[in-house]
Amino acid sequence: MKRQNEDDVSDQRDEPSGSWRGSWWTYPPIVGAVVSGFLLASGALGQATWALPRDVAIALYVAAMPFGGYWWAREGLEELVAEREIGIEVLMAVATIGAAALGAWEEAAFLVFLYGSAEAVESLTFARTRSAIRALLDLAPKEARVLRDGAEVTVPATELVPGDVFVVRPGEGLATDGVIRTGRTSLDESPVTGESVPVDKGPGDKVFAGTINRQGALEIEATTAFAENTLSAIIHLVEEAQEQKGRSQRFIERFSRRYSPTLLLGAAALAIVPIALGGQPETWLTRAITLVVAGAPCALVMSTPVAMAAGIGSGGRRGVLIKGGMDLENLGLVRVIALDKTGTLTFGRPEVTDIVPIDGIEPARLLELAASVEHFSEHPLARAIVAAAEQRGIRPAEVTDFAALTGAGARARVEGHEVLVGSQDLFAELGVVPAAPVATLIEELREAGKTVVLVGQGGRLPAAKARILGLLALRDQVRPNAKAAIEAFHRLGVERVVMLSGDHPRTAAAIAGELGIDDVRAGLKPEDKVAAVKQLEREHGAVAMIGDGVNDAPALAAATVGIAMGTAGTDAAIEAADVALMADDLEKAAFALRLGRRARSISRQNVAFSLAVLAVLIPGATAGVFTVALAVTAHEASELLAVANGLRVVKVG
Repeated sequence: MKRQNEDDVSDQRDEPSGSWRGSWWTYPPIVGAVVSGFLLASGALGQATWALPRDVAIALYVAAMPFGGYWWAREGLEELVAEREIGIEVLMAVATIGAAALGAWEEAAFLVFLYGSAEAVESLTFARTRSAIRALLDLAPKEARVLRDGAEVTVPATELVPGDVFVVRPGEGLATDGVIRTGRTSLDESPVTGESVPVDKGPGDKVFAGTINRQGALEIEATTAFAENTLSAIIHLVEEAQEQKGRSQRFIERFSRRYSPTLLLGAAALAIVPIALGGQPETWLTRAITLVVAGAPCALVMSTPVAMAAGIGSGGRRGVLIKGGMDLENLGLVRVIALDKTGTLTFGRPEVTDIVPIDGIEPARLLELAASVEHFSEHPLARAIVAAAEQRGIRPAEVTDFAALTGAGARARVEGHEVLVGSQDLFAELGVVPAAPVATLIEELREAGKTVVLVGQGGRLPAAKARILGLLALRDQVRPNAKAAIEAFHRLGVERVVMLSGDHPRTAAAIAGELGIDDVRAGLKPEDKVAAVKQLEREHGAVAMIGDGVNDAPALAAATVGIAMGTAGTDAAIEAADVALMADDLEKAAFALRLGRRARSISRQNVAFSLAVLAVLIPGATAGVFTVALAVTAHEASELLAVANGLRVVKVG
């Protein structure tokens, strides 16, 4: 059973594996099984109802076998020749030949038909899973309108190259990844990120192939070729992941490689030894053939890969890329969640939260003065102050004599007055100490995890004339659904949620308290985060580390499962983690944990069920309790039940 290692099929070809987008009744192995069943039924009913001659019925049974057995027999032969391994298909072929040799033509045809039907359903399951992922490519248009010499020229999307500028009108999809050059719109990014709410985009923003333009006309500069865009990367990663096996699957495959030859030897001994001791040849040969059928571990071999493939495929369609079966299994083992703060729990950019005038100045005027000075600075806090002014429609005043004060703030002359923007320490150096109520307010703002910037007049004037005009408080804002995600982790039974941050302990503690995080470790360097992850793993068990995928790469690699957030279009982030969340949505991590736990639970159910079936069928076949037909029916029914149970993984909400 090597469904996952066979070549991809992206169209409706005559292949039993890969992807399949046609109707299930046109799938070649299904067609073969249906024809086989028709011939088998014709022979059986003909004998029972129409007095069909035995030779004609046998001819119908023989004709049924190649239709029902072509796909799986070919697979078994290829495995035997290429890998020198006795697979389940070889066991079924031996049982078929043995039954025919004993004259049990009905049983031989019945075995081929049922096994072929079960294999066809299993193969179609994998093909449909791949097809659902590959269908994402259909979301990207096959043509693009490229601007050439000022005119629009329609070209195949596959001919787009980085640097091309193409036009996208309302209601159209994007052919490849790019950056908006002109136009504003609202984009439906759900095919890529799983985010259901449209995202507003404008000049300079990154956009991805397959997203839908809901509003304005756009001119977009392509940043990737069609074959290398984000949709293609998702498809490649998911298909590659479905071929990577988890621990349970690898154990089962190792077991099967030893078990199948052992079963054949056991069946041979069951036939040869009693016959050599004078037993009835037909009785013991029949029992040996029944044992081969009953003991073939089809349901066991399918117990894990169906659940894992379904889980990885389902995650991929929801914007959660899981790199392999082992990573999906590990998600089901997680006991502790460790999270970076900046960019994971927060947006990763400070915003002005409080404007506090002190010396009779209007709030708008206070912000205008601060923005005027900071307009020339590249510091993140300065950019946040300027952005706050722009959002309120406040234009910076003309400034002269600007000077950046490294590590402290900035100063400049605004409308003839010396204006200073900076830290409390900077003002203290000028001999300006906030009054007690202001000092208390500053401390309260800091306890809330905010950075306080003072705005004043003075600087190069005598200290006695310097004064504080007001305060601006800034904070890296918490993501709206961060608290809901933390609560979801706790509901899933995660023992501890731990923040690992390089930020100031007071800031980290404030945000952790707001979100209900169990433990805070702040002021950490990258190597400190690695040590913390290893300590948590020793103390509690499996740890999932959630970070931005680049800055937190060492900790992501050290964790049992590394989860990178918001990695759409970021190769480095996808490379760094075991699981990549395509959107900046922490609740997707909770979904990934639920998916892992469900996949692991269903796999264990299937393994237990499959072993129980073998525990009943093998002794029954050896003792002669089961006929070949009964063994075949029970065997294939158990395989179909394992497949159906595995598919329940996709129902994770």
